[in-house]
Amino acid sequence: MSSDLNPFSDFNAFMNNTSKRNASSRAAKPLRPASTRKPGQAIRVLIADDHTVVREALHSFLDSEPGISVVGEAENGRMALEMVLSMRPDVLLMDIGMPRLNGLEAARQIRHAVPATRILMLSAFSSDLHIRQAVEADADGYLLKDSSGEVLTNGIREVAAGKKFFSVAISRRMKMLFQEQPYHRGLEEKKAMRLTARENEVLQLIAEGGANKQIASELGISIKTVEKHRQNLMEKLHIHETAGLTRYAISSGIVDSSIQAAEIV
Repeated sequence: MSSDLNPFSDFNAFMNNTSKRNASSRAAKPLRPASTRKPGQAIRVLIADDHTVVREALHSFLDSEPGISVVGEAENGRMALEMVLSMRPDVLLMDIGMPRLNGLEAARQIRHAVPATRILMLSAFSSDLHIRQAVEADADGYLLKDSSGEVLTNGIREVAAGKKFFSVAISRRMKMLFQEQPYHRGLEEKKAMRLTARENEVLQLIAEGGANKQIASELGISIKTVEKHRQNLMEKLHIHETAGLTRYAISSGIVDSSIQAAEIV
């Protein structure tokens, strides 16, 4: 593969060194299991995007590619998590800005629950915050939605083979971020790192307009537990009204500012 299709190939050594430098400050991660896909078998891909037209276009395109088979579509991060748990795809091709559970939090939970599934983010977002969070969520790749079909299919094949794959724009920005400011985070990112997975879920649903009863039903917990999470969020983030939580969720990349209040059923 030419370097313009995978400029990240020259960046692997740098990221490995970065990981070693930070290993002493966090628990060692277990080794990722190898793929159980047999030689000659198609790469099983699950698509997660909240826009129907995007999912359908990706499904049609990828199904026409030799050696790739789309096994399902998810319209939000929570559905993606449930489908990965049941289907165990080789690759999850996932957007970031999705309702109910965003792609970054879904990636964190999927990485813990089904580490064999490779995660390739496909997003319109290219901010430093989203890039850092994707790396910290241990995504296997990150492509922008203006990437060509050739780059997309190469990305799927590379991550399915256990490699990393980032688009040109993303890999260049990553080099700058980690060389100029190695793991330097602003106040918002430090706050985000203190939140638990459940708190991130509750925060997203609050920001999307969910009432306590709706959030409790969505997450399968009691209203009193939701109220406790809301209280913990306000204390941790030093925010004392729902509007402030919503602004924080948008600024920290937990929700997409273009997503309207979700209808939680």
